[in-house]
Amino acid sequence: MPKVVSRSAVSSSTDGKWISSAKPTASAAAALRVYYCICGEFILVIEKSLAALPRRRTDGAYIIRCRENETGKAVVFKLNASTSAAPVLVKRSGAYERQYRFSCPRCNLLVGYQSTPLPVKSGPYLYILKGALTHAQGQIPKDAFEGLEESNTTA
Repeated sequence: MPKVVSRSAVSSSTDGKWISSAKPTASAAAALRVYYCICGEFILVIEKSLAALPRRRTDGAYIIRCRENETGKAVVFKLNASTSAAPVLVKRSGAYERQYRFSCPRCNLLVGYQSTPLPVKSGPYLYILKGALTHAQGQIPKDAFEGLEESNTTA
């Protein structure tokens, strides 16, 4: 007796109304964007493009809203990154900022941070560093070397 390799079933409407009257759900209509580290490791799945997110004035990082508040809704995302339990203090215009950093699990490249202790999404915002992620696997993002020319000419 021959082996059955696979089975499939096709379902369709015979009157044609089912296809035209079906409306996509909100979750089906929302396109998820996938972002990768420069090494090719999957890092972020998010409902919006990074280019559509607001940027931070201090370092140009993308701001992802983790919690809903009066100014807007929370952004739906999944972050695949290694975390550091110890915060890093960064000097910012006369003050210090505490950063709990996220890095690529494969190559340990710094990809983002948040200002509150772990777990991820525990604070109001999460920041993705400019130039750390790309939408095409294995390609370097356009803004990865932004500002590097100015620092090399002044050194």
